[in-house]
Amino acid sequence: MQADANKTPLARACLHASTPNQTERQALDQSGNSIPLSPVSQPLAADSLPATALPVVETFHSLQGEGLQAGRSAFFIRLGGCAVACPWCDTKHSWPADLHPQRPLAELAGEAEAAAEAGAAFVVITGGEPLHHNLGLLCQALEPSGLPLHLETSGVDQLSGRFAWITLSPKRHRPPSTELLAACQELKVVVHEAADLAFAAAMAVQAREARGGSPGPELLLQPGWDSPAGQALAIDYVRRNPQWRLSLQSHKLLGLR
Repeated sequence: MQADANKTPLARACLHASTPNQTERQALDQSGNSIPLSPVSQPLAADSLPATALPVVETFHSLQGEGLQAGRSAFFIRLGGCAVACPWCDTKHSWPADLHPQRPLAELAGEAEAAAEAGAAFVVITGGEPLHHNLGLLCQALEPSGLPLHLETSGVDQLSGRFAWITLSPKRHRPPSTELLAACQELKVVVHEAADLAFAAAMAVQAREARGGSPGPELLLQPGWDSPAGQALAIDYVRRNPQWRLSLQSHKLLGLR
């Protein structure tokens, strides 16, 4: 308590406690069968205080290509650093945070304001894994742009910053925290094989449970890029389970950034 009392109000506001269960969890699939999940890993420790500069891979103004917001004008901030290490990741160059320049938040805020004037509907903070960093001051710096802030995360770290929309893309090898399951507006699972469908069903159950039985997030299955098996599995599953939607990487299909 004493240590927290010594923090500034901003620092206290930007730090969110996360206490995921370390025991093995189970959920039910669509047939009511028990699905054991991997033990929840401790969230990677994000910086204890919000940063005034962050490693940035790239910024760009394009269209959101995935999920429920697909097709809308968006300004993207891709942060460096990721220890989740998905084998199918299409931005592996973003993993080493120290390879990317530390950019002042004021510069990013200026770019967001310019994007807003050029027609961007919202800002997407992505990665890498953006929650490896404390995003409190970044979110504060972006507020003058007037744009809603969206977050794309795997959910392995504690939540920091304030967002209008959170897309949680959980991974079988690094399940997300209960905090992110409760906070996300959109749960999007990438599908390569049948085990991914069982994992998606388990995540949907846990997201509802994390909300105390209140309605859960929007549910989406996204075939892995260049994965015919994943595409067939996702389409068939969505056809038979109307609570799920299909998400496609439309920006890749259209050749957009």
